[in-house]
Amino acid sequence: MTDKMYTQLGENLRISKVLTGLWQIADMERDGKILDPEKTAFAMEPYVQAGLSSFDMADHYGSAEIIAGTFGSQSPLGINSQMLTKWVPKPGKSTKAETRKAIELSLQRLQTESLDLLQFHAWLYADPVWLDQLFWLSELKEEGLIKNLGLTNFDAAHLRIACASGIPIVSNQVCHSILDMRASHDMAKVCAEYGIKVLAFGTLAGGFLSERWLAKAEPSTETGATWSQMKYKRFIDTAGGWEKFQSLLQTLDQIAKRHHVSIANIATKFILSQEHVGGVIIGARLGQSAHVSETLNLFSFELSTEDIIQINQAQQELSTIPGGCGDEYRKPPFLTASGDLSHHLDELPKPFEVVPGPGGSQKVFSGTEWESMAGYCRAVKKGNRISVSGTTATHGNKIIGGSDPAAQTHFVIDKIEAAIISLGAKLEDVVRTRIFVNNLKDWEPVARAHGQRFSETQPANTLVEAKLVGDGYLVEIEADVEI
Repeated sequence: MTDKMYTQLGENLRISKVLTGLWQIADMERDGKILDPEKTAFAMEPYVQAGLSSFDMADHYGSAEIIAGTFGSQSPLGINSQMLTKWVPKPGKSTKAETRKAIELSLQRLQTESLDLLQFHAWLYADPVWLDQLFWLSELKEEGLIKNLGLTNFDAAHLRIACASGIPIVSNQVCHSILDMRASHDMAKVCAEYGIKVLAFGTLAGGFLSERWLAKAEPSTETGATWSQMKYKRFIDTAGGWEKFQSLLQTLDQIAKRHHVSIANIATKFILSQEHVGGVIIGARLGQSAHVSETLNLFSFELSTEDIIQINQAQQELSTIPGGCGDEYRKPPFLTASGDLSHHLDELPKPFEVVPGPGGSQKVFSGTEWESMAGYCRAVKKGNRISVSGTTATHGNKIIGGSDPAAQTHFVIDKIEAAIISLGAKLEDVVRTRIFVNNLKDWEPVARAHGQRFSETQPANTLVEAKLVGDGYLVEIEADVEI
């Protein structure tokens, strides 16, 4: 065990660079048979003995938290392990009491007084409840129930919003592989700016990045496939299909033979070598298979410049996975096991309540103090038109985004989107925006954020400098929508 096997998250969490993912416990329990927690827990020992001391799980990975808690309390090696879990709340309104209850449940299952790392997932950015939940989690961290806060499946814009708003984030867990390099662009920049590390999952594409699939016919995922295989076959299809994937495997095989390691080692090392990556998560079927010795090979070699050039050339033949990190859970194409969100969600509630107005109009209110004081609504719909009031980065009594103009802009657009979708339209229906910046020096990050959110529809737009009401506000935006 050497220092190069570990990485630091925040001030007080040292994890192994290769984490053992326990998501396959849910797949192993798919038939309704619950794994024996004691028997399965002791299958975690070989990992810790080898220095692979960190385990990643979630509140919805079957009995993963219970098994990990059993290991932590009953094995003498438990004290040397780190347990990273997640909270994935259902979309819709929530309370601090519900947040506390969820964390206390994980504490109970893991048999601990404080979570090493709690990673939070949000389904709908337009509903600002995700910010409420993060602020509540920050308060629970202050109480000592959580040692470190992370995110999972957040895109770069919303990671920026959270960090700029003062939420102490140390990591963001996202899909990141040779097939899926979304995290190497805007995400890497935000991570560098705010001192965040990416924890990469999907690095082996559900096992497809291995010798097992080299020179093999394209598989069917209709029957007998694991959830991971069903999911990552969709990534392969989106990246260009099986033929291009086989070409990539051949390249990785050539490099693997030069280093006398496996294709999986090369695919993992490539991601692990990225500066913004703090660790990679490799799934395990506890008690069924363990690849500890092969995993340790990762620390026996380094990729050469020639290797990296060869991989980059193979990647250029692939199609880019669309959207930002985590978008596969929020918008088409849904790159999930089922190809949609049916096994994740029942519905996505609208962020704001619709209120009838005069003349058949409909209104929504975002709840800021200015709306009641000045007598206006956030947005009003009449016929096929929606008009959205000038909107700032206000949420309750907080300014969201701190002094980061891009973060404020992204949150403002989220609020505009919340109003629009509550009234039955989409952000793509915006035909005009007007942007007011408090100081012209901020025009470029504001404009770039606007460009990221409206890159496909490109509405008519005006940007001017204007003295905004209220200290700390850097940008205000209004919008016109036609359905």
